[in-house]
Amino acid sequence: MIDGKEVRRDAKRDCFSSVLGAYTPIMTAQKDAKAIARSRQIGRACTCFNLRKATRAITQLYDDALRTVGLRTTQFTLLNAIRVVGPITVRRLAVAVVMDRTTLTRDLRPLERQGLVSIEPGEDRRERKVDLTTKGALVISRALPLWEKAQAQVAKGLGHERLQRLLNDLAATVALTRAGERNAKFMKEN
Repeated sequence: MIDGKEVRRDAKRDCFSSVLGAYTPIMTAQKDAKAIARSRQIGRACTCFNLRKATRAITQLYDDALRTVGLRTTQFTLLNAIRVVGPITVRRLAVAVVMDRTTLTRDLRPLERQGLVSIEPGEDRRERKVDLTTKGALVISRALPLWEKAQAQVAKGLGHERLQRLLNDLAATVALTRAGERNAKFMKEN
């Protein structure tokens, strides 16, 4: 009872909670509204979230374009990177494409199974060398017109100048990171 009135147990707890500064359902709702507003702000301003969202969307576009040759865009770009810098160790390829070695190794397995890349022991037993096979080069040749079509669609949608600014901004973004520093060093050496 409070002031001579019988009160539900929850209501009594809420009354005393507000005096004690503990959360009540009303206070929680206010807190949730503030938290939701903050989360919306983060969604609009977070570089990582927005880059990943854009990457997912653009990856779907390129994946759809490359589907007829049986490649995903991640595979197409890896094959092209290997063509440019191969034969190369997995460790150095990971630096070149700014990927974790474990993820890269996992992504290379299907390419090796399909005969698009070869992975052989390196000079050191711990090293593995990756190279593009003849079949891999042929698949790149078949995929290139499809990639060009997707690339043209993006260029048309953004405009050539805006696309070039985007590519420059993305390169600058990568350069801000430790992985980007290792990548820049690698690119100077090769």
